[in-house]
This record gives sequence, structure tokens and C-alpha cells, in this order.
Amino acid sequence: MTQSLSYDVVIIGSGAAGLTLALSLPDHMQVAVISKDRLDAGSTRWAQGGVAAVLDEEDSVEAHVNDTLVAGAGLCHEPSVQFTVENSTEAIQWLIDIGVPFTQDGDKFHLTREGGHSARRIIHAADATGHAISDTLLKRAEEKANLTLLHNYIAIDLITREKLGLEGQGCIGAYFLNNQNGEVDTISAHAVVLATGGASKAYLYTSNPDGASGDGIAMAFRAGCRVANMEFNQFHPTCLYHPQAKSFLITEAVRGEGGRLLLPDGQPFMQHFDERKELAPRDIVARAIDHEMKRLGADCLFLDISHKPADFIKEHFPTIHERCLQLGIDITKDPIPVVPAAHYTCGGVVTDNFGRTDIPDLYAVGEVASTGLHGANRLASNSLLECLVYARSAAQHISANIDLNSEVPAAPVWDSSQVTDSDEAVVISHNWDELRRFMWDYVGIVRTTKRLLRAKHRVKLLRQEIQEFYSSHHISNDLLELRNLVDVADVIIRSALLRKESRGLHYSRDYPEPLPRAFDTVLTPKYLNELGEL
Repeated sequence: MTQSLSYDVVIIGSGAAGLTLALSLPDHMQVAVISKDRLDAGSTRWAQGGVAAVLDEEDSVEAHVNDTLVAGAGLCHEPSVQFTVENSTEAIQWLIDIGVPFTQDGDKFHLTREGGHSARRIIHAADATGHAISDTLLKRAEEKANLTLLHNYIAIDLITREKLGLEGQGCIGAYFLNNQNGEVDTISAHAVVLATGGASKAYLYTSNPDGASGDGIAMAFRAGCRVANMEFNQFHPTCLYHPQAKSFLITEAVRGEGGRLLLPDGQPFMQHFDERKELAPRDIVARAIDHEMKRLGADCLFLDISHKPADFIKEHFPTIHERCLQLGIDITKDPIPVVPAAHYTCGGVVTDNFGRTDIPDLYAVGEVASTGLHGANRLASNSLLECLVYARSAAQHISANIDLNSEVPAAPVWDSSQVTDSDEAVVISHNWDELRRFMWDYVGIVRTTKRLLRAKHRVKLLRQEIQEFYSSHHISNDLLELRNLVDVADVIIRSALLRKESRGLHYSRDYPEPLPRAFDTVLTPKYLNELGEL
């Protein structure tokens, strides 16, 4: 049975960003945290490496800021970087205070180093940091009486005053498909927060869980929000290559602790691409691996940490050691087969330092947002830090500015009287496969204008097919994710075509050099609509 629910704040997403924001709001606010799968199914739980922050006496805010700016290839917004790093120590202390079990080194916390960092500043819980953070945040959320945790609800679209023909602007809620009963519920709120993660499932090979389908980016864009820098999708250099592995990541910390990248014949190669070798930023390492694989016609390359003592490997990388052993690979003796995989969406919904979007009362935090922190390439382990800092900042702004005594307009219930059941689920699965394959082939690590134009043509046809299907049939989880992925893929392709240079994660054979000055790629829905492009 269809329901109409109301809360003070609705947070769509239950990863580090969403739960941190929920826990940072005052107890008198009634808050719903909504997940489309299990509450712990998002990307946070998969994060192995850790959180970057200024935690050591030999480190500094200036050094962390500089490393971030260098990795971002001239496109970072320096005030955003400064804001994030200046708040890093306090954010980590908050995690420690709520009980996240970070790895100790004597009477201090152990700090590791990853590619692009000039110092050891990555605080971690062995090689399962995301697991530890996710579990702790969920445990604390379950203890809070003012938080309602809903799972198996997938957001369909945002509800705005403009859509309802009301005066003024503002987001007042969203429609959700309840996957437990197939009904569509209306959930309204004084403030709505997108904490839905990224869109790496647009690609054939990804380190992300199945839910990374760009839902928040697509919904915000359809509602009228600007999105920025969507051409910058980070490909993690080292995803485990094995038919049974399914998206298992080999953390950057393996290279940080001395792991060497090798060709199939056992020869190192990173010295030919960057003087920092294995500690070069991810975009450089991913392109180097991609180049060598294509040059040799190899299915994968190798990451070797076996020269380190076995006890050291087991202590620092227990999750990787155990998973590889299950697949017949002993990393204390053998190199690990690896391939690049789509990993992190550096662009997203344009926000300020409080997480505010272009629509009043709509916020975006975490990977769904474009804060200006990452620029053209994310520095390793800055992502969880961004989740924490911006979620806490957004919570502060919501607490100070939302008028709980004002009345939220009632939204109409979802009307499905004009649609029918579909017996053509194969259409969804076929389109899903086609989308992810041409995104990998045409909009991957290395791009050309010709490939991008082919992708633009294909995605236009797919969008038309999916919109017809969406308009005519009852919705499903798979259909909603596909609709969002196609919208996000379209934005990625448009953004890539607009960038006439190579910078950071965007590498074009037609424009191999960077322009003298870096500019953001910003897409405005209203402008594209006026051009007849949407």
C-alpha cells in the first residue's frame, strides 16, 4: 500500500557521508536515512586504504593541500581544498571518539602513505578501513532514537516546488520505490540530502558495488541542478584480475608499502612513465598499465609485494591476503594479477562548502557532489575525508537554517494507473550491457573525439528507448538504475567532448596537451533544454 511519510530531514544514502550527517544533526530533528539496498551496501564498506588527514607532527596542512592541488592537475578549487584539510584533524578525532578501531602503532595510530602523498598521513583500520567506519557509523545510528533507518527503498525522482507549480524554489521530498512491496511511497521533508555515491557502474569494469549507478547525480540534474567535471572518472590502477573476484580492489597502500608493478615477464615498467614510479598519482599509473596491456596484448599485469616479510604482509593486508588465498594466490610468494577499473566519480552535483546545491533545501555530500576538492584527479584517501568534512558542515548549516515550524507542501501520490507490467526484462539487461561496454570502449582511460561521438550517438538512442519503456511500464529497481546510468553516461560524454585538452583523468589522443589555464566543465540543465539537447 502506498504511503506518504514526512520527516524533518531525509538523507538518501547510508554510506560515510549520509550517516555522518545524520549523526551530526541535533537530537530534536526527526531524520530518515534511506538506502536502496542493505544499509551497509554502499562504497564506503569497500574502502580498504584509509582516510587522509594531517595527524603527524612532521606533516602540515600546507603539505596536504599542496599534494591535493598537484594531483588535481590545476583544476582543484584551492579554498575548498584548504577548507577540507583544515577540518581533517577534527573529523578524524570525531571518528575516533565514536569508536572506529583504527590500527595502532604502539601508543599512536599507524599512518601509511599512498600514491601522490608526500608524507605518511593515511589513518586506517588494517586494510578494511571502510568496513570499520561503516560498522561503527551504523552501530551509532541504530542507537539514536531520532533516526529512522529505511532499506530497500530506491529514490525515483526529487519533488520540487517548481514541479508542483508552487511559488518559489525548493526541494520538498522525493518519490521512492519500496522494493519490499513494489509500491511507490512519497517522502517529504524540510531538507533533502543526496548522499548516493558515484556512477562507476556506467563502466564495464569497476571496483564499485552494484549500487553505484549515479542515482543522485541523475536526479539532481533532472531537477535542474548544475553538474560539473563529469569527464573525470578515476580508474583505480589495481583491481584484482580473476573471474571469481568481482570488483575486489587491491589498495593503493600495497604500492605505498613497497609493492612493485611488473610486466608478465617480471620486469618493472613504471620508471618509464614517471620518476615517482609506483607512487605516482592514480591517473598516471592507470594509463601506464593500460598502455602496457594494450602494447603487449596482455589480459593483466602484476603487483608484487612478496619481497616483504610474510608477517608484515599478513599484518598490513589481511583482507587482501585472505581473499587472494581463496583464489589460489599467495601474495607472500606470488605477484597479484591486476587491471585498471572505474573507481571514483570526481565530478558531480555542484555544491558549496555547506553541501548546498542550486535548489534550496537540497544538499549533496560525498561522491555525488562536486565540491572543488578533487579537480581533475582525486588524491588517494581524500574521498572519505570529503564525506566526513562536508557532511558535518552540511549538518551544521541544516541545523542553523531549516525552519521546522514551516509547513512542507503536500506532494501528490505517485500515479501508476496508465502503465502496464512488462514481460520484456531482457530489454533492460541488454541495454545495461550495451551501455557499460561502449562506455568502457569509447569513454574509458584513453579517449578520442571519434569514439566520444560514437558514444554520444549510442547513448541518445538508448535514452529514447529507456524513456519509452519508463513511461509505459511499471518501474523496477533495475529500470530505475538503468535510467539513471544512461542520464549520467550522457553527461559524462557531453563533458568529455567539451574538454579540448588532456588533463588529469581525461586523456584525449586528439588533444594530448593541457591548455594553459584550467576551466571547470559545467553543464546546466536549463541551458541544454533551451538548446533542445535534453
